[in-house]
Amino acid sequence: MKILVLNSGSSSLKYQLFDMPAGTVLCAGLVEKIGETEGNLSFEYGTQTVTVNMPFEDHKVALNKVSELLMNPDYKLIQSSDEIAAVGHRVVHGGEHFTASTLIDESVKAEIKELFSLAPLHNPANLQGIEVAETVFSSAKQYAIFDTAFHTTLPEEAYRFAIPEELYQKYGTRVYGFHGTSHRYVSNQAIDYLGLKNKDSKIITIHLGNGCSISAIKNGKSIDTSMGLGPLSGLIMGTRSGDIDPSVIFYLLEQGYEIEQIKTLLNKQSGMKGLTGDNDLRNINTRAKDGDEAALLALKMYAYRIKKYIGSYMTILGGLDAIVFTAGVGENDAVTRKMSCSNLEHFGIDIDDTLNETRKPGLREIQKGKVKILIIPTDEEYEIARQSYHLTQGNNPN
Repeated sequence: MKILVLNSGSSSLKYQLFDMPAGTVLCAGLVEKIGETEGNLSFEYGTQTVTVNMPFEDHKVALNKVSELLMNPDYKLIQSSDEIAAVGHRVVHGGEHFTASTLIDESVKAEIKELFSLAPLHNPANLQGIEVAETVFSSAKQYAIFDTAFHTTLPEEAYRFAIPEELYQKYGTRVYGFHGTSHRYVSNQAIDYLGLKNKDSKIITIHLGNGCSISAIKNGKSIDTSMGLGPLSGLIMGTRSGDIDPSVIFYLLEQGYEIEQIKTLLNKQSGMKGLTGDNDLRNINTRAKDGDEAALLALKMYAYRIKKYIGSYMTILGGLDAIVFTAGVGENDAVTRKMSCSNLEHFGIDIDDTLNETRKPGLREIQKGKVKILIIPTDEEYEIARQSYHLTQGNNPN
């Protein structure tokens, strides 16, 4: 069965074609600068990469071009768009309504639209991708896989804010959490690897990229996570501040800042970029090795925040079987992993320097203490394809 996975951004379209249930990636690519005068498309299949430079007026033009490449007889992928049995769409926000992945119909699209205010940068683009795919792949079933769905198992004491009840009842003001598809995938991989399926398990998953989040996973279910109503809270990120005293916002308003300026400052000009002028951890690590004090401080703050969450999540989990590092930084940055686990030996968390610094593909252990420390490459696209496949079979994908 051919399943196409789409991640539609405001000016981009990421895609992968899978052969399911084997999970074989037949092709993958990205369309960038949609709506600009000159766009870029990459199309990778086998060992080959095709690039197309042309203006993509909108997402429909972009997806039509992807479809054209998929059906190119030279690539031998599909002969007709009808061979695509399902399209799995990443949708960032599912609110309280969507607790699981679902078949898309008009009511689902209407609900996604209702959630625009909770994810104004993502849900409109996600819905646009759905509507375009319904036209281009008209015979395929369309499925929505929500980033927030994995975190709908949070208990009320974890997802509620200590603000007037009316704000929750009227506006849905609560913790939703994000990166759920990644946290679900790597926690399931860890549970299988450790032989803990259908057993008690206590795992902390740490997704570190330009966006960062950490989750407490008990018996395969998320019971707490660092991102909240939006993706700004929690860990220090590439350009986002993470947790911050709300008084800072009031103070900046009193100093003459406009609310939109503060939104931009906290989302796009803070985090590692705000501390160092750069949000690339590779560059920051190089500067720190050369004695750059701003870079050194930023790394200490970055790891300190992770350690605070590890400690609090161990408490609510009542122990710990494993810590999982994933995503671009989590999988590749040995310095971050080392600093995040330092001085935690009394909790059974002790990293092995040689294993940590040795680069290898796939899942691997890097601990010398009681608690397993795992590096597990995330694969959100496969997780979306897997869930879509199970839905086509009438099965529970979770």
